[in-house]
Amino acid sequence: MLDPAIAAVRLAVRAALAPLEGSGAAIVVALSGGPDSLALAVATAFEAPRLGLRVVTATIDHGLQDDSADVARRAAQQARMAGVADARIIRVEVGAEGGPEAAARDARYAALRDAASEEGAAAVLLAHTLDDQAETVLLGLARGAGARSLAGMPPRRVDARGLAWLRPLLGLRREQIHAFCRASDLAPWTDPHNDEERFARVRVRSRVLPVLERELGPGVAEALARTADQLREDDEAFADMIDEVIEDIVEPAEAGIAISVPALAANPPALRHRIIRHVAQSEFGASLTRTQTLEVARLVSDWSGQGPIDLPGFTAARRAGLVVFAARA
Repeated sequence: MLDPAIAAVRLAVRAALAPLEGSGAAIVVALSGGPDSLALAVATAFEAPRLGLRVVTATIDHGLQDDSADVARRAAQQARMAGVADARIIRVEVGAEGGPEAAARDARYAALRDAASEEGAAAVLLAHTLDDQAETVLLGLARGAGARSLAGMPPRRVDARGLAWLRPLLGLRREQIHAFCRASDLAPWTDPHNDEERFARVRVRSRVLPVLERELGPGVAEALARTADQLREDDEAFADMIDEVIEDIVEPAEAGIAISVPALAANPPALRHRIIRHVAQSEFGASLTRTQTLEVARLVSDWSGQGPIDLPGFTAARRAGLVVFAARA
């Protein structure tokens, strides 16, 4: 009889890959060697060939730990033992921008994109679980983040290149993944960073979520994940609304674009603020804080002749019934 944990993980992988069935496409599985990614790789190695798909695993060696090369080799070896013919190891150089975690993540995702491009892959599979999703939502709440951040990680995202980023395990708890590894006689690597409480995510995992589960009762992680799903639906609806609205209210301006003040004022604050953030991001690559967004919105709702607002890489000013967004010279 098939172990329930094995059945659950395989079913999740099969559902995520179903839209690609029969295409003959390659898929890249991000494999660190830890329990989550190893379970994902082994389940994908079982399911993908049955759907007519070719599996490639990509183990990214960040070179940040003394034994990183050995860890990468063991991960690739276990993938091959599971039937993956192409188990890659990719060594990357990690910069310093944004701190060590962000720099390592940027290097890892860039390497995965390159590997997918080389293989002509249709998708990259990532091993985030429901617990990871719950931790992401809690961290967003602690930062006072907006709905987009609280929406967490999507189970499927297609980037500008048309590459799909899939998270098949996002509906499964971490203990189910560990049970899969035990039932499959796998020997996953334990990342020592997962126990270092200098990282906020580790503190959320080891301290905050257990307290919430103890004080509020079981099911907190699942509730946080459901919250992320609901907020993601709301965020996608808002994004569609903004795409429709912006075409009618935006016009070119010198060194930037302009939006009609009456048109902005006619929208509710939530939509008005999103339009402002959308313009900042799409035109100038800037992510505005809540405070910055509200200052720009005051040019519409509470204008008393105040001058231009300096923002990251651009300015916003009210001129002749328009809010003008212009790149700084």
